[in-house]
Amino acid sequence: MEEREIKSEEVLEDYETLGGRGLTSTIISDEVPPGCHPLGPHNKLVIAPGIVTGTDAPTSGRVSVGGKSPLTGGIKEANAGTSFAQILGKLGIKAVIVEGQSENGYQLLRMENDGADLMDADDWSGIGLYEAYDELYDRFGEDVGVCGVGVAGEMNGANSGVAFNDVEGMPSRYAGRGGLGAVMASRGLKFIIADPEDAPGVEIKDEKTFKEGRKKLADALREHDVTKPGGALNSYGTDVLINIINEVGGLPQRNFSNGQDERSSNVSGEEKAEQIKNRGGERPHQCSPGCVIRCSEVWTKSGGEEPVGVLEYESVWALGPNCGIYDLDTVGELNRACNDLGLDTIEAGNTIAVAMEGEIAEFGDGDRALQLMEEIREGTPLGRILVNGTEFAGKAFGVTRVPTVKGQALPAYDPRAIKGIGVTYATTPMGADHTAGYAIATEVMGVGGEADPLKTKGKAELSRNLQQSTAVIDTTGYCLFTAFAVLDIPEGLEGMVETVNGVLGTDLTTDNIPEIGQQILDTEREFNKAAGLTKEDDRLPEFMREEELPPHNEVFDIPTEELDKVFES
Repeated sequence: MEEREIKSEEVLEDYETLGGRGLTSTIISDEVPPGCHPLGPHNKLVIAPGIVTGTDAPTSGRVSVGGKSPLTGGIKEANAGTSFAQILGKLGIKAVIVEGQSENGYQLLRMENDGADLMDADDWSGIGLYEAYDELYDRFGEDVGVCGVGVAGEMNGANSGVAFNDVEGMPSRYAGRGGLGAVMASRGLKFIIADPEDAPGVEIKDEKTFKEGRKKLADALREHDVTKPGGALNSYGTDVLINIINEVGGLPQRNFSNGQDERSSNVSGEEKAEQIKNRGGERPHQCSPGCVIRCSEVWTKSGGEEPVGVLEYESVWALGPNCGIYDLDTVGELNRACNDLGLDTIEAGNTIAVAMEGEIAEFGDGDRALQLMEEIREGTPLGRILVNGTEFAGKAFGVTRVPTVKGQALPAYDPRAIKGIGVTYATTPMGADHTAGYAIATEVMGVGGEADPLKTKGKAELSRNLQQSTAVIDTTGYCLFTAFAVLDIPEGLEGMVETVNGVLGTDLTTDNIPEIGQQILDTEREFNKAAGLTKEDDRLPEFMREEELPPHNEVFDIPTEELDKVFES
């Protein structure tokens, strides 16, 4: 970036069969010194579409963003569903690697079939992303994909995500976790525009195998109760989980002090769907073209004003019940503020909850929570504390009950009530991340088998198996929600592998998944070890082992010895 130089390179042989997370983590491992400062000149940002992204494989519009995280100090991958991902794939771009640091203000990278160029982006510095994206679409055309960072990234905030466009052109699709927005902004890159005009498309080496696999997977997605048209995700979005997780006593309330509150139903997926219907929003909706599941939506304020985009379960929980806020309009405004500023909603909600615990605000005070967002926008000293995430805020405010692992805030499932997900939080290379090994599928939803969420037996193995398979899904470019269908319907899993074989010309089978997934995890874990992380970082917060969580009055009691053995076999 310091030389404003754009290079096009041939794909290395070792990278040819990789995509998404597998590729971002491998490049970071190969090219970034593990001990470097995440915001310094030696870190890199890598953006990569999945293997099948850009084809007409169902629900495959994912893009991975990788780098060394300023939040965890280790390797990081975050991904999003967006048409930007599909455009990258269709342009034949295997990965975008952003290195060096601009000495001439913020830049915009424009990519099209004929090449790429850099242009000044300082005019968009300091303004909200909703306004900026409107202006970018006016300038570059309504068909482009947009990737960018907001004010939070410009502040080098450890809680800053990378925003991608949804199908409406709003900045609501986020590779949010781990502070990768700060990595992008500290390179001096503000936006990336991907133009699909004359894009050649993804080369498919075996059309017959690809088409057969595509049909198998699409059929499985349309059959499974969770993913089918009219199913749970299609009808209510991810926020359908509010009532489900609240019922099992694992929905964290008021900074993880309780696992259940009857008021949570006020912000449930069912309540939200009714609001959307009455206000003229849109549901179901897709995050990117070609999605069969269509779990997304366009939520608007009363009167159809100021559309936000999707209100995901994790976001609604973090900005709602975890802060003692049970009003969907307030949650929606907080979500819009996060999107506008470039913040990860999970980290932001946890940070506000810790601030409330530290008496910077009162639990349930939505107006004060919105004021805290404005502190970030204005760059006040308080805002600069908040923009750096939950653990940083906990230290600043003298709070001991800080729900983080490796510096990253916990998502919307209390591991004292759902213990397998706690193993994932502790042991994934990513810091606390539910998507890294979604044990909720089995422990709560009965997908891929059944397991009592309150029991400890077998949870290490469950998490390990899910972490391996998830690393592969994140590499293919498929949405993680395809896992619901492929875990229960063998033909769906076969179809997924066949589409990958069709694109790559390989002969992989479902038996290869654990090995490939473990290779990716090993790459990530080795980077973290070299960066200084140890097994002592694979632990949940102290208070979760000591404080009982109502209503089950459980602590997290999986022995640390079991956590240390997760990846030993």
